[in-house]
Amino acid sequence: MVETALAFVVATAAGLVPLINIEVYLLGAAALNGDGALVAMAVAAAAGQTLGKIPYYYVGYGTITAPWLRRKAATPGRWTERTARWRAKAEERPAWGAGLLALSSFASVPPFMVVAVLAGVLRMNIALFCAVTFVTRTARFLVLVLAPGWAMDVLPL
Repeated sequence: MVETALAFVVATAAGLVPLINIEVYLLGAAALNGDGALVAMAVAAAAGQTLGKIPYYYVGYGTITAPWLRRKAATPGRWTERTARWRAKAEERPAWGAGLLALSSFASVPPFMVVAVLAGVLRMNIALFCAVTFVTRTARFLVLVLAPGWAMDVLPL
């Protein structure tokens, strides 16, 4: 239980501060805990990461203002043109935006923090943002914590 709560706290901090790496924490936990605890920790970490990315979403949405974003938005040019193109594409095909979010959340390509801001800029529904983030982060963390055990069962040493 303590491990699960700690995974939630570390994941939330890692969601807010890019220098903290939840994957390294979970790999360390995978070496010390059984599969049951790892599943609970992966789900808790996904919830923490979702919570930690919500402020980035709101930065993009404009509710939380960041000076560098405000300067970018006020300067006409490539940034405003690019944002307008992405917003039009996301409005035409909402599944495209959710798919990009899912890919980024699961594989971190493109970087998830950037896509979280972009989701706010594109005015993605916050419930959809949270649901896609939680599901794909859970899948990512389950693969991360369970793969070493599976590999040890399959590979002869």
